[in-house]
Amino acid sequence: MIPDNIDDVSAAGIPVAYLTAQVLLPGWFSGRQDCSAPAIGGSIGNAVTQLARALGANTPCQVRPIMRKPSSRRRSDSMKSSILLEKLADGVRRITGGYGADIVIDGIGGEVLSEALGALAFEGSLTTLGYSASRKTTIDVTNLIVATGQHRSLNMFLQPQAAVTEAWKVIVSLLKSGAIKPIVAKTFPLPEAAAALRYLVEGRPSAGSSSQHDKL
Repeated sequence: MIPDNIDDVSAAGIPVAYLTAQVLLPGWFSGRQDCSAPAIGGSIGNAVTQLARALGANTPCQVRPIMRKPSSRRRSDSMKSSILLEKLADGVRRITGGYGADIVIDGIGGEVLSEALGALAFEGSLTTLGYSASRKTTIDVTNLIVATGQHRSLNMFLQPQAAVTEAWKVIVSLLKSGAIKPIVAKTFPLPEAAAALRYLVEGRPSAGSSSQHDKL
């Protein structure tokens, strides 16, 4: 199923992140404009950003990437927000000229989820996909009421097979065309799985995910 132009290491990052993003995204792009994915450096954030851009090529959708905290050797540009320098909601509104985001897709949870609600444009939608930061958060309810926003979640285990099959067709087509490409920041031998997780948390790669591998 994976095209020949995708190597094995990159292919390892497709089934979870890209499949989840593709099942979620198609229903949101009718008349929408701005889509933000906190933590673009992670697998989910990067998959959402790449797929949204690809899907938006024939729609009015524009993706505004919101970066995870950079290391001291990286600098964010005017189209990215560093949570080290400003709150996520403030960064989204700065980038969009005060408008906010029509769609926010969060795979981090915790404080980021709370901030993401504050980034919503009028009648915007926030979708929760994960909780790598924390399963608990504190929500300012006015961010939902004033923006007339929506908050939803996605459980891949409950998706119909037809939706998953259709998502795979789109992903394979985009992979073949080069419109999307999984990014792997670093690989680790399987016995070093703990180091790989530590790298994701402490090393904060600017894009992509880590991958564990072993010889068969």
